[in-house]
Amino acid sequence: MAKLPLAGLKIVVTRPREQAAHLAQKIGQAGGIPLLHPLLEIAPVQDAVALNRQVSRLAAADMAIFISPNAVRYGMAAIREVGVVLPLGLKIATIGAGSAQALRELGVGEVLVPSARHDSEGLLELLPHVAGWRVMIFRGDGGRELLGDTLSARGAIVEYVTCYRRSKPVLDAGEWLNAHPDAMLVTSSEALAHLRQIAQPALYTTPLFVPHPRIAELARRQGWMQVYLTEAGDEGLLSGLLEWARKRESGIRSEERGLRIEGGV
Repeated sequence: MAKLPLAGLKIVVTRPREQAAHLAQKIGQAGGIPLLHPLLEIAPVQDAVALNRQVSRLAAADMAIFISPNAVRYGMAAIREVGVVLPLGLKIATIGAGSAQALRELGVGEVLVPSARHDSEGLLELLPHVAGWRVMIFRGDGGRELLGDTLSARGAIVEYVTCYRRSKPVLDAGEWLNAHPDAMLVTSSEALAHLRQIAQPALYTTPLFVPHPRIAELARRQGWMQVYLTEAGDEGLLSGLLEWARKRESGIRSEERGLRIEGGV
C-alpha cells in the first residue's frame, strides 16, 4: 500500500476553530496529524442593534463587499435577521475564493472575485470606476483600510459594517513546544503577530506555510527561518504542504542512499 504523503507529520492549523475543520480533515486524509491551535477567536458583535440598523440600509447600496468567510457568515446572518432582501441591482464582491463559495452556498449567484490575487489590491483592480457608488464593506473589527480608502479616493461613498469581532485566545507556549510540530499553517498577519508573542526560539526553525506574500514578508522579518508561500485558501495551503512533504521525503531517501553507500565502502 502506498505511503500517504503526510504520513505521521504533525501539522499545526491556526485558523479560527470554526474554519479549521475542512483543512484539518484534508490533512488527516493525507496521513497527517492535524493539531488545532487557533490564533484568533471569532465572535458576534456586542451591539447587534447598531449592526441591524446598518444592514437595514443595504437596499440603498450599489455594492456590498464581504472581506472574509466570517464576514459572509455574520454579515449574511444579520441581513437575514433584519429581513432585508438583496436588491436585484446590488453588486456583490469579495476578496477570496472561499468567501465567494460561502456566498454561493447562501444563494448569491453572481459574485465579483479577483482571480489573479486574492486581496484588497486584487479586488481594486476590478473596480476602477466607482464614483458615486454607495459601497458597504462587511468585515471584522479593525483590519486594513486600503480597500475603503482607495474606493473613497475614487469617488465612492464607503460605509464599513463591522459584523464580527476578532480576539486573541489564551495561548500556551509550552503546549506548542511540547507538540513538536513538523509544520505550521498561518493565514493572517494578525494571527502571526499573536504567534510571535509566545513563540520560543525552537519554533522559529519549524516550516511555516502562509497564503499571501504580505504574511510571508512579515514572517521573514520576524525571523522565521523556513517560510513557504502557497496559493490562497485551504486547497492552496494543502497543495503547498503536500509539495513540501514530497520534497522532504525525497531528501530523506537521498540521505539514506548516501549513508548506505558510505557504509559499503
